[in-house]
Amino acid sequence: MGVDPDVISYRLAGVHLEPEEFHKKVEALLSEGDLCDDTILLDCRNFYESKIGQFTRCLAPDIRKFSYFPDYVDQNLELFRDKKVLMYCTGGIRCERGSAYLRSKDVCKEVYQLKGGIHKYLEQFPEGFYRGKLFVFDERYAISSNNDVISDCRYCRCPWDQYKLCSTQFCCQLVLSCPTCRQDGHTACCPTCQTKGHAQSEASPTVAHHREECECTGGRPRIPQDV
Repeated sequence: MGVDPDVISYRLAGVHLEPEEFHKKVEALLSEGDLCDDTILLDCRNFYESKIGQFTRCLAPDIRKFSYFPDYVDQNLELFRDKKVLMYCTGGIRCERGSAYLRSKDVCKEVYQLKGGIHKYLEQFPEGFYRGKLFVFDERYAISSNNDVISDCRYCRCPWDQYKLCSTQFCCQLVLSCPTCRQDGHTACCPTCQTKGHAQSEASPTVAHHREECECTGGRPRIPQDV
């Protein structure tokens, strides 16, 4: 998370909830609908993770790295003031640090976290309140416990949730491009990379500089303002 553990200790972490307890709290939140304005269901993962799978009615920040999470909290403190927060991540590890940081701001009523993360929740509630795929950090990119597809193709907007790496050399971004669009040559993460990819294929091989981010990332605010 990029914060000194001697400053924000994991001992400040939120209250751990077993999947059954977390499920009941989310169920209560959903049953109240718009009448419930004192609880936030917070996804502390990156945007490309929550894009393909998330809990119903969650707040999913548009952040690219977990190291952005502290700044996100700082810039959205009023959003959490006097609220109960139900936090979750993939396996519960990021919540240990994320919930501790949120609690250190002393604005929330209560902070809870899903023990064992989405992984443990899906073991007990495969058809529960988490819909879509679970992003994983290996060559699979995602695993499934239900048949819901909550994201769409970057190009044609048809339902699609299977990631591929951008086809442009040295770009590390993931792209949702359905088979039809990929057959039509839409295999890059954005028009900028698509154009660059065509130029690379037509030019003679040269030494390229590695970029961690594509130029299109600059169009997204580093820390979003949520209301």
